Amino acid sequence: MQNLQHLADNFTLVILDRLPAFFFALITLLAGIWIIKKFIKFLHRRFHKNSIDVSLSEFLLSIINVVLYVLLIISCANMVGIGTSSFVAVLGAAGLAIGLALQGSLSNFAGGVLILLFKPFRVGHFITSSNSVSGTVLKIDILYTTLKAGNGTTIYAPNGPLANAVINNTSDNATRQAEYKINLSFDTNIDKARKVILAGIEKNEQVLKDPKPAVLVGSLSETAITLVVRAWALNSEFWPVYHSNYQAIIEALEANDINLPSTAPQVHVIAPPAN
Repeated sequence: MQNLQHLADNFTLVILDRLPAFFFALITLLAGIWIIKKFIKFLHRRFHKNSIDVSLSEFLLSIINVVLYVLLIISCANMVGIGTSSFVAVLGAAGLAIGLALQGSLSNFAGGVLILLFKPFRVGHFITSSNSVSGTVLKIDILYTTLKAGNGTTIYAPNGPLANAVINNTSDNATRQAEYKINLSFDTNIDKARKVILAGIEKNEQVLKDPKPAVLVGSLSETAITLVVRAWALNSEFWPVYHSNYQAIIEALEANDINLPSTAPQVHVIAPPAN
């Protein structure tokens, strides 16, 4: 009984001795919570003012919020005499284990942060990457980018490989060039063919006048002369212009009796000389 009374007295003395520390720790905890909330609201306003992507800003705010609360709890525990070195070591070991287990996801997270920060493409852009990803961007999340392919299927591209790939963004500019390669036979009047094709393209009102359309000799081969046709259009009207120009080129060539070279093998029969 005396031992129990002795323990109770010691416990009371410890509590009374630590009471100021508990009081200051409680004040620190409440003040810290208030400061963290104000700081998170301030960061939220700054992110919104600087037009930081919503997905990225919300994720960064949640990470900052958790880190600040962990630091606050560790500080308060240290104030009341609770050893924090082992606690910090456990957190470090857990973080290392989680990092090793989620290497791929962390790579995708880093890629998502880079994409959202530097914006090589945005929602609505049509992109083609060097790792064979192609489509219209529907959504950019922290780990994955969602695209809609030309055939209507949905593509979920990991942000890690996508951030490290070469991106061809065909929607980033207001205008876009359409290019066609037309093969003509060697007996074709090149000047006439160029003028005919140019006149056919210029009839299309959606083709821009500046830069002007151009028809150039691109290359020569054993079987044909290749003309390169270039025309500019607004990005929003590119595909209708692209296909209508093809039809205009074919109709202009046919109307002027300019035929495309035949790819079928030709057999020439040479009669033997008369005796």
